Amino acid sequence: MTGSALPDRTGVLDRLRREGIDFVQLEFTDIPGAQKSVTIPASRIEMSLDHGVWFDGSAVEGLARVAEHDLYLRPDLSTFARVPWVERPSARIICDLEFPDGRPFLADPRRALKRVVAETAELGFTYRAACELEFSIFGGSGTPLAPIDSGGYFEETTAQAEELCREACRALVALGIDVEMSHHEVAPGQHEVDLAVMDALTLADAIVALKTSLRTYGRRRGLLVSFMPKPIEGTSGSGLHVQQELRTRNGTDAFFAADDPYQLSESGRRFIAGQLAHARGLCAVIAPLVNSYKRLMGGAEAPGHVSWARTNRGSYIRVPSISPGGGMRIELRAPDPSCNPYLALAAMLAVGIDGIRNALTLPEPVEELGRPTARGPVDQDAAELLPRTLDEALEGLEWDPVVRGALGQEIYERFLAAKEQEWEAHSAHVSQWELRTYLERA
Repeated sequence: MTGSALPDRTGVLDRLRREGIDFVQLEFTDIPGAQKSVTIPASRIEMSLDHGVWFDGSAVEGLARVAEHDLYLRPDLSTFARVPWVERPSARIICDLEFPDGRPFLADPRRALKRVVAETAELGFTYRAACELEFSIFGGSGTPLAPIDSGGYFEETTAQAEELCREACRALVALGIDVEMSHHEVAPGQHEVDLAVMDALTLADAIVALKTSLRTYGRRRGLLVSFMPKPIEGTSGSGLHVQQELRTRNGTDAFFAADDPYQLSESGRRFIAGQLAHARGLCAVIAPLVNSYKRLMGGAEAPGHVSWARTNRGSYIRVPSISPGGGMRIELRAPDPSCNPYLALAAMLAVGIDGIRNALTLPEPVEELGRPTARGPVDQDAAELLPRTLDEALEGLEWDPVVRGALGQEIYERFLAAKEQEWEAHSAHVSQWELRTYLERA
């Protein structure tokens, strides 16, 4: 939450009474990234602050849900806000997860990000990020649903889609979240909302709120808002491009160096090298669906290789020549909006910091296919491929101790179990493509 003073206990209780708020949503996310919540009467808020609120912790495991176990929601008062998309006065507080005896629940995605951010701070760095969240809007009642418009990049859209995006942006501003812009993207029915740079935890909270608001306002209009990475074959997929900043304790831009051809400092080069070195293990976290790998095949400005550049929008990492506010930003283009933002930001920060810690060497950039760099031509095809399937990405994750460490063993085991179930179900499914291709001629 941005703005002036953060709310304290007295301020929260006063606001509940003053604004007639009679219910409070206590929110958390499960490991796959779905938002979950319990709703309590406002009259019970003091009890929840003192003792927490019990819930069945197996809900955190998502698709890998196995057995019930007792957990408590511990409200984080700094996240208190009025919920704009609920008509009757209602509030939300994002919660941390604990055992009944007060010990932290280590399979809490939000806590995982807090831990990696704290470890980064101990090294003398502050991590901030902005993002561009792409999504698709579908309308009608047919099967499959039709995109709400046929517009292209920055083109006008339907009044329904325009007002949906504006309403979601208004809701985020009401929550204290800095929204930069919204616009139509490349594919039919595809739109984008850009969030300004903020600390990593606030950004993850904001992404969850943005997805919730878009879905909620979409349903009210009879529209489906989808964060599926590749919902329509043959068109551009939806990404979650993350622009990253790193500052030293005295506020200096840790990525910037005026005398470098790319204006990258030694730390900036090593940070990128870390994200490149761990790309295959990182993919399982930032592109976590079977469908994610229909997008990560290269083309349509989506990355397919482990490469970096300034102008090549098909690269895995891009270093823009101009960043808002004049700071140096490193843009990771492989994440998609289906990821859990807490786990994605934790993992991408951890592997970047690993590059700094271990002084990893940055390879040559790949600006365009076959285009020469300062040291000669580099062919995009010579760069290592990103995983082509979720199964490949999970294998990369199993072999990557840094990404696993960012998640923590408790999250890693549950995440892997859920994703292996997803891959097995996909592998056993007989698709319409298989029937069309093989049924008569096999």
